[in-house]
Amino acid sequence: MLPRALLLLCLSLICLSAQATSVVFLNPGYSNERFWVNYSHYMQDAAGDLGLQLEVLYGERDANTMMRNARSVLERANKPDYLVFVNEQYLGPEILRLAEDSGIRLFAVHSTLTAEQQQRVGGPREKYANWIGSLVTNDEEAGYLMASALMQQAPEGSELVAFSGVKNTPSATLREAGLHRALAEHPQVRLRQLLYGEWSQQRAYEQAKALLPRYPDVQMIWSANDEMAFGAMQAAQEEGRQLRYTALNNSQKVLQARIDGQISVLATGHFILGACALVMLHDHAAGLDFAERGGKDQTARLLRLVDARQAKQLKARLARPDIGLDFRRFSATRNPSMKQYNCSIDSLLH
Repeated sequence: MLPRALLLLCLSLICLSAQATSVVFLNPGYSNERFWVNYSHYMQDAAGDLGLQLEVLYGERDANTMMRNARSVLERANKPDYLVFVNEQYLGPEILRLAEDSGIRLFAVHSTLTAEQQQRVGGPREKYANWIGSLVTNDEEAGYLMASALMQQAPEGSELVAFSGVKNTPSATLREAGLHRALAEHPQVRLRQLLYGEWSQQRAYEQAKALLPRYPDVQMIWSANDEMAFGAMQAAQEEGRQLRYTALNNSQKVLQARIDGQISVLATGHFILGACALVMLHDHAAGLDFAERGGKDQTARLLRLVDARQAKQLKARLARPDIGLDFRRFSATRNPSMKQYNCSIDSLLH
């Protein structure tokens, strides 16, 4: 027989586990894709801090797989409390339609429905009442900041080639918009061509290999992520050309490249966006509606430029199994009078 106190403790832990808020994340990426695997890792870290149960289903960058994953969740007898989705390949409206009567609360992260899509189906808590909100990051601003920093010292007649991601991905579209905003402010720089490298190093390498010989005066490469920057860099090095590059991400490789000066401009910070979304869902489940602390649709200004010193600091922190960021610090349960969420990587850069 267990002592009564121990028995009560065990029963309370079982009850607590049974009542833990459950979340399923429809991850659009490949299950071996560094960025999306790390993205899920930081979400699991946050779930542990916040006492949430998190399950991740990978979409393998395939629309059919993403929709199959969504249907499998909706058909379960024991459904999760929250379903987090990304508007990858603009599948958001179909996911919302399927989940309308499921009783599951839906939340968009990383990319939400476009303005055109919302004209058709409405925004959160409108036609689909169980779609409770969204959290995206400052992709347009990041594209602008990277391009501006790259072009600031560019002399008259400078030429640029740009590599964007997958054409039907909102984050790629927004980063491109930031690039074009910066180009409008720097008329001395000419954009020779914009290519869709599909976030892939190999694809960007093949494109740059074919393209760079056509443009012998190109001095700068704007890239919407790190993999494409490395692909373009490989092609340029094989031609014996020294170019300046932007990149966006948090891989150990790109952080080291920023430290070494191979990458001139690096933006990062968005890798904890999914974790920040879990903070908001944790608060919502606790009766502290995030809509009262910044609105139903929120933009986290996570993406920022980092210099070589900051890249070195971040590289060391991200190499740890636990990066040492307690996500409870961002929760309204710690500060119920909080007016705005302030989830950020700032503490990792000191």
